[in-house]
Amino acid sequence: MLYHLLYPLHELSGAFNVFRYITFRTAAAVVTALALSLLLGPWVIRTLRRLSVGQNIREVGPQSHQVKAGTPTMGGLLILLSFLTSTLLWANLKNPFVWLAVGVTVAFGLIGFADDYIKVKRGRNLGLTSRAKFQLQLLVAAAAALVLLWLPDRYGFESTLTFPFFKQFAPDLGWFYVPVVMLVLVSASNAVNITDGLDGLAIGSTLIAAATYAIFTYVAGHALVAAYLQIPAIAGVGEVTIFCGALVGASLGFLWFNSHPAEVFMGDVGSLALGGAIGIVAVLCKQELVLLLVGGLFVLEVGSVIIQVASFKLTGKRVFRMAPLHHHFELKGWSEPKIIVRFWILAVLFALLSLSTLKLR
Repeated sequence: MLYHLLYPLHELSGAFNVFRYITFRTAAAVVTALALSLLLGPWVIRTLRRLSVGQNIREVGPQSHQVKAGTPTMGGLLILLSFLTSTLLWANLKNPFVWLAVGVTVAFGLIGFADDYIKVKRGRNLGLTSRAKFQLQLLVAAAAALVLLWLPDRYGFESTLTFPFFKQFAPDLGWFYVPVVMLVLVSASNAVNITDGLDGLAIGSTLIAAATYAIFTYVAGHALVAAYLQIPAIAGVGEVTIFCGALVGASLGFLWFNSHPAEVFMGDVGSLALGGAIGIVAVLCKQELVLLLVGGLFVLEVGSVIIQVASFKLTGKRVFRMAPLHHHFELKGWSEPKIIVRFWILAVLFALLSLSTLKLR
């Protein structure tokens, strides 16, 4: 909105020409989302407390988590309000990629909101059934994939799948690209949801992933840089950098309140939406497979659950003391802050490795 209001003024004064630059508007989006989070955070937390929107802790989880019962949840509404407002203020609203990213994020957020709302109403940690939640996620993901296939050719978006380290290998999947997009979106959404188990862990990891994809989207939207690095150039996808920047700012602001000991939890309305946001950005900049590196920490968390379940069903034995992985280290005696910081370090290392794919082949 501000872009459309202020940039046309460059004809009156050259100073307003700065609003054409994605880098400037991305920085502004970061600051705006951060400021909104910090300003609105106390009010959101008070409101959630007044409405008795408290977290219900699973009895099967670590006993140390029982002290967190009653902490306001659904704080993901603060994240969504902050970074979506910032995105709409600073992005070019004529860009279809921006609206697709916003639409997917909101849709996954609504699924999470329904899940959280049912949990609060029932007073138990049981919301939507796993089947219902999964079906809704598949529906949103399928709609997003179909929209991508129907985008005008002038945006240069194709149904190809790029492979890191093998830049000349990019098979065109055609309609098979639809299930690939669905897999990416649903997996990313659930991966962040699974990781959201310790104060600040999921939001800090999301922040790192969003910052990493801000680089990928900017490069993919810059024809000369994309050509030099031999990655797909997609006209207009550079505007999604602002979306990523706003997500970074909102994540920083939420972390202020979600750091240990947390004053508020994001709930499924936050975790499902954030995972969906990261997933759709990975798809838009044609770096779907790199998400396995960018979100390497999320992969470890999901992998630990899969291994635990498979091992128990096949052998009757557990590999980890408890899954996801962060609970395993809790039961080994690691303090919560130590687990969080060490997992953040891993997330940073995975992010740096993913950025190396821009040059290595």
